[in-house]
This record gives sequence, structure tokens and C-alpha cells, in this order.
Amino acid sequence: MKLATLRTADGTRAVRLDGDVLVDLGHADLGALLAEDGWRDKAAAASGTAYPAEGADFAPVVPNPSKIVCVGHNYTDHIKEMGRDLPSHPTLFPKFAETLIGAYDDIVKPAETDALDWEVELAVVIGERVRRADEQQAADAIAGFTVMNDISLRDWQFRTVEWTQGKIWEASTPVGPYVVTPDEVGGVRPALKVRTVVDGEVMQQDDTGTLLFDPVFLVRYISTVITLRPGDIIATGTPAGVGNARDPKVFLRPGQSVVTEITGLGACANKVVQA
Repeated sequence: MKLATLRTADGTRAVRLDGDVLVDLGHADLGALLAEDGWRDKAAAASGTAYPAEGADFAPVVPNPSKIVCVGHNYTDHIKEMGRDLPSHPTLFPKFAETLIGAYDDIVKPAETDALDWEVELAVVIGERVRRADEQQAADAIAGFTVMNDISLRDWQFRTVEWTQGKIWEASTPVGPYVVTPDEVGGVRPALKVRTVVDGEVMQQDDTGTLLFDPVFLVRYISTVITLRPGDIIATGTPAGVGNARDPKVFLRPGQSVVTEITGLGACANKVVQA
């Protein structure tokens, strides 16, 4: 299934893609749906109002997750381009719900930065409450996958050795348009092509099969630290090709378009605009 949160004139709605229409699933958003027992069967059986998929106004797939956990240094080539050794454990940092925007929303360039960078990421969406998960529990807890562009303010990120301030800018991070269930993408350890295109030029290109720490491992690892709840998001890291690692460095400017896409999941397609 492909699931999403749609903006309508009456508020947001959880929907399922059926051909060229989006079917209302009877919940205000995907977070509310995923919090229910048996959500998979309910989502498959629902037959509510149908909205046209063409021109749909997508909200973040889960507008208000209880937590967003991001992973740094998880593709070998990206680690090398940033001049670092391969890690023995995942590097984790948080985002907050206020950072998220819809898959087609504008990215407003903050006036405080001239180092706005792109990062295409496979994001895991959690569908069951889990703590200290074993292998099977971790796999079962994965509701599906979506696309995230972890927009980063590099000048703020590298002010200190801790990155968070450059990663949590309000209304900066596109996510969506769909949560795609594992059965549609080859399971819970999918090998999917990822890429970033800026104004028609390919900037990043890799395969999620080369992740150092795969989605199941990350659910196990993170759930050891803290309870993962339905609707929580894990961003699994970005491959080589970020603007900050280029010589000379290249950053996003108002008027540019940036597309982050993953085979089988869709794409976030966003215009950068001036604050």
C-alpha cells in the first residue's frame, strides 16, 4: 500500500492511493491511523471519500511524530567524502515535528544562512510500539518507507562538534509524499535507488542496499535507547554528493528546484524561495 496524509479544505486526512485517486481512511492523519491496532487491515479495507491524486496537496506523511531520529555517516562513500573513518556504531541526532514540511512545499531559505544543503534519505516509519526489539520485533515494527530531504544549514551545523542546531531549522525538511509498505519494495531491507537532482543536475546517486546500518538494525539499536511509537520516523542517512563536500562548495539558492527521489517511493520536489 501507498499511504499519505492529505491536506483538504476541511483539514488533513489519512489516505490510500488507489490508481488515480486517494481514498479516505477515516483518520485525520497517518499518525492517528498507525496508532490503532490492526491498522494494516483497516487501511486496506477502507472505502471512504475519494480525492484526485493529481494535484494533491500532501502534508508531511506523519505531521506530528513523537520523535524523529536521524542517522549520520551511514553510506560508505559519504563518510569518505566527509573525511571520516567508518563508524562502529550509528551516529544519532534528533529532529522535531516543527521541522517537517510536505513533499511539494516550498523550502524557505532562512535569512541566517548561506550554506543551505540537500540530503536525500530513506526514512523508516514505525507502525508498532517497540522497546529493546529483537530482530523479528524490529522488522514487524516497520510500517513502511518514505523519502526525506534532510535540509542542513552547514554553517550552523559546524559551529560546534554537535550537529543538531544545523539540522532542526523550523519548516525546512520535506518528507513524503507516501509511506510505502515493505511488501511493495522488497521487504524491510530494501535495495532502492536514491538520488538528488538540483535544477536538472544529478548531485547524489546511490543504493540503499549499501547502508552500513540497515533499517532493521536501526530499529533494534534505537529502541534499545528509547521506546519507538507508531508514527515515529528514522532517517537512515545520506549518500555522497552533498554540496558541502564539493570543491568548490555548492549550496541551494532561491529560485532553484531540488528533487529527492527513491525508486518505488516517489519524490519530494521542492522550490527554494527567499525568506
